[in-house]
Amino acid sequence: MEIKKAIIPVAGLGTRFLPLSKEIPKEIWPLVDKPILQYIVEEVIKSGIKEIIFVSRPEKKVIWNYFSKVDLELKRILKERKKEEILKEVEDFEKIFKEISFSRYASFSQVYQKKLLGDGHAIYQAKKKVKREAVAVLFGDDVIESKKPVILQMIEVFKKYQKPIIALYPIEKERISSYGVVAGNEIEKRIFKIEKIIEKPKPEEAPSNLAIVGRYILTPEVFEYLRKAKVGKTGEIHLSEAFQKMIEEGKEILGYQFEGKWLECGNKVNYLKCVLYLSLKHPKFGDKIKKYLDDILKNM
Repeated sequence: MEIKKAIIPVAGLGTRFLPLSKEIPKEIWPLVDKPILQYIVEEVIKSGIKEIIFVSRPEKKVIWNYFSKVDLELKRILKERKKEEILKEVEDFEKIFKEISFSRYASFSQVYQKKLLGDGHAIYQAKKKVKREAVAVLFGDDVIESKKPVILQMIEVFKKYQKPIIALYPIEKERISSYGVVAGNEIEKRIFKIEKIIEKPKPEEAPSNLAIVGRYILTPEVFEYLRKAKVGKTGEIHLSEAFQKMIEEGKEILGYQFEGKWLECGNKVNYLKCVLYLSLKHPKFGDKIKKYLDDILKNM
């Protein structure tokens, strides 16, 4: 099986960002000079995938508009006002997505999650578009800085093993209780056979420090488990619970400790850290931001 499609769930309410996320979806919030979601879409494209399926809600049409709408009037005004630098930035943005046409063969598309019943339920809404293919899944608030796109790293592992894959990242002991972590055996460098998934364990009860990150490769079999899944105590259907059920029934699930830096944007503090980190590393703004921070810290 080859990976030709990617699912990006973006239907969530962004409750950790309310009231800010009430009108502007968190996925479209800026990280320096482009929105969070653009980093994720660019990762997909750089991985050679040309069909992207958003799982969204009608209320979040701004996401669809951002990636699908060419604003000719805006370009005309910028040209008239001789805003060449800004116009170039707009045109460069359009070029990034040149390979993603809006045809039936290489496209953005979207499906709606009518009831917000968790990440597993959201992913399942894309089943008709995925058909009987393996597919990449990228959550809309996890940005990863890496030389090689993480989904491409995972595709390379999938080509060898043809098994579902979960992205893993080592975290500090004091943070473990906020994440799902895995128990497993390393079968090859950075590749683990997962024996168990534990959601938000106490640090002293965690089987490892490898946290689950929002990058996955799913096989058609995973969708069968999602189809059968029941709403749990939290009122949701979780992808991690479908994986755990598969493990209990003897199915092989792999974990991959990717090469790169995980930049979480899932809450306000982490979002601000990401903005600061990427601002300091930005080739155009980095030196100015660093000087500004140095000046602030000297006067505090």
